[in-house]
Amino acid sequence: MHGGDIIGEILQRRGVRHVFTLCGGHISPILVGAKQRGLHVVDMREEVNAVFAADAAARLTGNVGVAAVTAGPGVTNTITAIKNAQMAESPVLLFGGATATVLRGRGSLQDIDQLSILAPITKWATRVTTFKSLGPTVERAMDLAQGGVPGPVFVEVPIDLLYPEETVREWTLAEATMKGPLGDALRFYLKAHLYRQFEQPHVPVRPPALPSVMDLTVPGEPGDKVRAVAAALKTAKRPLLVLGSQTLVNEPQPGRIADAVRALGVPTYLGGMARGLLGKESDLQFRHERGKALKEADLVIVCGFPFDFRLKYGQSIPKSATLVGVNLSAATLRKNRIPDVAVKLHPGQFLVELAREAGAWSGADRDAWLAALQKREDARDAQIEKDASRKAERRVSPLKLFVELEKRLADDAILVADGGDFVGTASYILRPRGPLGWLDPGVYGTLGVGGGFAAGAAVCTEGREVWILWGDGSSAYSLSEFDTFVRHGLAPIALIGTDALWAQIARDQTELLGDPVGTVLRDTSYEKVAEGYGGVGLLLDDEAKIGEVLDEAKRIARSGKPVCVNVLLAPSDFRKGSISV
Repeated sequence: MHGGDIIGEILQRRGVRHVFTLCGGHISPILVGAKQRGLHVVDMREEVNAVFAADAAARLTGNVGVAAVTAGPGVTNTITAIKNAQMAESPVLLFGGATATVLRGRGSLQDIDQLSILAPITKWATRVTTFKSLGPTVERAMDLAQGGVPGPVFVEVPIDLLYPEETVREWTLAEATMKGPLGDALRFYLKAHLYRQFEQPHVPVRPPALPSVMDLTVPGEPGDKVRAVAAALKTAKRPLLVLGSQTLVNEPQPGRIADAVRALGVPTYLGGMARGLLGKESDLQFRHERGKALKEADLVIVCGFPFDFRLKYGQSIPKSATLVGVNLSAATLRKNRIPDVAVKLHPGQFLVELAREAGAWSGADRDAWLAALQKREDARDAQIEKDASRKAERRVSPLKLFVELEKRLADDAILVADGGDFVGTASYILRPRGPLGWLDPGVYGTLGVGGGFAAGAAVCTEGREVWILWGDGSSAYSLSEFDTFVRHGLAPIALIGTDALWAQIARDQTELLGDPVGTVLRDTSYEKVAEGYGGVGLLLDDEAKIGEVLDEAKRIARSGKPVCVNVLLAPSDFRKGSISV
């Protein structure tokens, strides 16, 4: 059994079903070992997309997402995706290849100090140095990825701990070609090195040297705080729930959390990965005018959502309101705004326990509070419908496009969001169909997740409808993954909103600074690029054909082929002033 077999056996035993990769000689045994144990090895076109795919797999399965890349540039190409996973709190395990242990630091191919690069952006970055430590290190890494505040871990595995022992011995001793006493000494040294590699007993893997601030305690028992929040809810007149991505992290049964929210009966705003938790329609879910609602609330329960720019660093919630913060991270609970009640607990579990303790909220002003929120919701939706009904002078209104798409999304659709202005517009109109039906990069705001996220979603949820919402700028980061879709029989539908601009930046930059420099693109034929990779390309440049083209795209995807719809967009000021910096 070689090192790749050991890794494959552990992944298979722990329920991992997919390994995302871009091949390299350093890691070939991992791929072979995984495949021989029934795992689907999904080879991508860029290493960063392999990690994005693993991130999506982690979110959708509640298990660790796994990627393997070769040494040197293979590892450094993943940096953005690893940082994104860290900030999105996704449990991802990245295997990185490395030069042979005996050659480390001597100038061999692709040999760099990978740990110093990965350590600051992972929960743990470690190097395996002996064969018998490989299995325990992988086990420890998977536990750390999911434990506490979930996040990415990095395990560097030198090439000579992955290939069969006989092969490694042959390679290693072949280097000792020198004759005479020096040659004898070198051969003795190499034999001793090989003995240490393959025979030295495992020394228990140490956790990270310094405790993370994420592991700090928050005074008070969670159970007592759940009861305190339940008591506050019973007297509240205008309560709100704000749920973020962490509510669903590491959660293989999101339905139980949705049931808890429904049982509480409190008006709810969903953000990030929590979008879709309550399905397409819910009397409790509100999507517009969150800022106004927060200013009027007297009890705000924020679960798994940091007090960052999206909540105006906590200042969008008035001091007069009772503020409850629930998070796995003590550091996050203390950042920008300290809640009146701070609960260090998995936000999803908190909601389940709160529903059990408090039951349904039935305040005297419940109907009036819900009616006030619904009135604003209806007004905003009506304005969007009105704006969408205006015919564009040429090309296609993004509002009308998404109004028509909303009518056609399957009940099991997964939406992958990868763009600025185009995706921002979609978020006002499209209603994710169920829990984990919306995948976006998270607070890091990364462009380029589309191809990787879609691959991860498609292989983990076989048979479901997967849509990529791409701005024309962001599409170029991962449009090459159409090749991956074709080779692995995946059939997502990509919508590329082409306005030949980095529109979210250009709109405000031009108005404020009088110059669009750096923001202008071309009306590229992206549908032809997708065709070149083996997909099917469709062009949509006429509003009258929106329904026809979307229906055709769905039909093609059902036949098993990936589709790229290049939508030539009409100018729009729908999101004017929306730039975030």
